[in-house]
Amino acid sequence: MGLRKAFLGWPVIQQVTGDDPLGRGSAAQSARSASLRPRTATADRVVQSICPYCAVGCGQKVFVKDDKVVQIEGDPDSPVSRGRLCPKGSASEQFVNGPRRVTTVRYRRPHGTAWEDLPLERAMDMIVDRMLDTRERTWQERDDKGRRVNRTLGFASLGGATLDNEENYLIKKLFTALGAIQVENQARI
Repeated sequence: MGLRKAFLGWPVIQQVTGDDPLGRGSAAQSARSASLRPRTATADRVVQSICPYCAVGCGQKVFVKDDKVVQIEGDPDSPVSRGRLCPKGSASEQFVNGPRRVTTVRYRRPHGTAWEDLPLERAMDMIVDRMLDTRERTWQERDDKGRRVNRTLGFASLGGATLDNEENYLIKKLFTALGAIQVENQARI
């Protein structure tokens, strides 16, 4: 590159001689920056979603290309967040595509030293069997004074703030139907 061409390429020279006297646009932009295109422009489709991190429920637009998430941005049509996301919500694409993300059910046997993968159906059956067994062993039909209580103190539920109201409502109904009286949410702790 010649000295004259390099000199004329300096941003301050472009600012003074070009159509960007404040140096906020083309004068400050490199050739590489000018050639970049947003990941959202290459997406096949856009799916509306909700951020999974807290109970606020910020709207997200998930940009998908070839069935892979390429970008996640705030949804300007969301009445909750109006297109804004916190730092965790803005980084949720990394949560989806992170190379260390566990996508299988992991199980470590009692007294075991290694994790093993289980099919989801088997893991769900194990959970159901253990809950029903615990409920049967710890079921209390009447208290010390003979009053009907129909409850178990053998298990409890601790909900998370990443669940929305509908999910928490269904979990509360499930555990109440199972007889659990210790139903709590992390938002209250």
